[in-house]
Amino acid sequence: MAERGDKIPHLNYGAIGNGRVLALVSPEASIDWLCLPRFDSPSIFARLLDQDKGGSFKIESAGEAKSSRTDYIQNTNVLRTRIECADGSFDVIDFCPRVNRGLTMEVPLELHRLVVPREGSPPLRVHFDPRPDYARSPFEVIPGQGVIELRNGSARFYLHTNAPVTYVRNRQPFQLSEPTYFVLAYGAPSSINSSAAVQQLLDLTIATWRTWVKTCALPSFAAETVLRSALCLKLHIFEDTGAIIAAATTSIPEALGTERTWDYRYCWLRDAAFVVEALRRLSHLAEGEAFVRFLLEVAQEGPLQPVYGIGGEKVLPEERLDHLHGFAGCKPVRIGNAAYLQKQHDLMGEIILCLETLMTDERIVHEKTDRLMRLVERLVEESIKLAPLKDTGPWEFRTLEQDHTFSKVMCWVAAHRGAELAARFGNPATVERWSSWAKAFGEEILRRGYNPRLGFFTQILDGENPDASNLLLPTLGIIDPRDPRFQSTVEAYERLLVRNGWMLRYKNRDDFGETTSAFSICSFWWAEALALAGHLDRAVELFQRLVTYANPLGLFSEDVDPTTGKLLGNFPQAYTHVGLIHAAITIGELLEARDAKFRAWT
Repeated sequence: MAERGDKIPHLNYGAIGNGRVLALVSPEASIDWLCLPRFDSPSIFARLLDQDKGGSFKIESAGEAKSSRTDYIQNTNVLRTRIECADGSFDVIDFCPRVNRGLTMEVPLELHRLVVPREGSPPLRVHFDPRPDYARSPFEVIPGQGVIELRNGSARFYLHTNAPVTYVRNRQPFQLSEPTYFVLAYGAPSSINSSAAVQQLLDLTIATWRTWVKTCALPSFAAETVLRSALCLKLHIFEDTGAIIAAATTSIPEALGTERTWDYRYCWLRDAAFVVEALRRLSHLAEGEAFVRFLLEVAQEGPLQPVYGIGGEKVLPEERLDHLHGFAGCKPVRIGNAAYLQKQHDLMGEIILCLETLMTDERIVHEKTDRLMRLVERLVEESIKLAPLKDTGPWEFRTLEQDHTFSKVMCWVAAHRGAELAARFGNPATVERWSSWAKAFGEEILRRGYNPRLGFFTQILDGENPDASNLLLPTLGIIDPRDPRFQSTVEAYERLLVRNGWMLRYKNRDDFGETTSAFSICSFWWAEALALAGHLDRAVELFQRLVTYANPLGLFSEDVDPTTGKLLGNFPQAYTHVGLIHAAITIGELLEARDAKFRAWT
């Protein structure tokens, strides 16, 4: 067991970004993952997926290094790494400028690194090793005065610095006697030409993040943990279109020794809807409005599909990059995602849930209600049509189309919530028809989705296998959490799906065999389900244990290896942080109600 754990590298990365740039920084101040000019563009640094060929950008002590410590500057997405060495110490501050300019947000395609001496004048070495286009294409390096230009086909990258360019190119040590900056820009040279200018942008970026944080309506329970998750979610939102990516990376395996390596740098409508609701519950509404604009754009192109490119691209063909070694040697490395071709009948329900909470929020003024209701009507009718049919389910089985209980429930949600929206916004012709259909179909789901002999809701109608997605049923409104059928489901799932304190998605074999890793959001669903079912103290205990498995910066990936407790899967994973936020808010509200606490003066 120990040997298996030793083979899993630590995902102790910090994420920095600004809505257009998103990079991962190691505890050793190495940028090991960066794609430009978009989240889903080819990488320029991909050491995460190949330590030899991937490329990275590392700043280190040229002398004997004693220690390094990385943390976020409080209430920001700015990282600071303190490096102690024999000749002194220095900080590496990594950020992507995000500056509030009144009604506009300045988010250049730039990544900034500011190196600040703290003690002495330690010797510094810079490893600037770009490998554009997933390290598969040649590039030209053109050194200049204070700048290194890289040309890769039509792409242009510029590294601006006040360090000697020759030393940077040759990885030659130099003394750090004053603040030294490195600004990596895409497309056009940066206007930054001094460390003072970088410091000013840093101060403005810190102020912008802290202004956003001040408007977070944090829960009374686990507020600090929730805040870091909220800041993490914000990094997943593409400023240009409002699309929300599932994760920053591709091909970090769900489990070692498997082909479960996927590209998550795209916008799954399901995941995005969950992100929007988590942020809305924290009182952030602009992100939801931006996503609805993206949704209306892609909806014009025909029936909704499960996943899109962040520019609204519909076709995301999968490609294998066999020249890359893969994370921990796991192949294949993939770009693109064939899930865009799948039948996932739950997504209409999730979109209507998202629209309902935004359209009925009194803080938002909607000027396109008619257009939104036309989309609602279209999605409800499509859900009613597809409800009797098989699909690949929320876990995206590649070949196993079945009558997935969760998908059926979401079709019910579409009609049930759609009828409520129609009643509110004056469309009486459809209210009765949708409500009647939802009532009848909901009764069928509860009858066929629950197996009384086994005592739990099953993965498919009339089935026998458990599925953690059913832990969401009370939050969707189809069953009361105190209903004996749900209570027995939670109890059975703890017995059948939990491994070493983590809940698996399911245990039955799928397209790739047996699933061994725990899909992290499922354990947070478990905590929320316990709270709703009346086991509040157990929910608190479980939640507090789960969050200890985050990396040292408070970030989660998609999965946890239940044997070793190490993080696996793409990183950072928006879905996991959504589950954390929802569980914390629900637990906090129930604790307040139980203990008769009030927000004012407490």
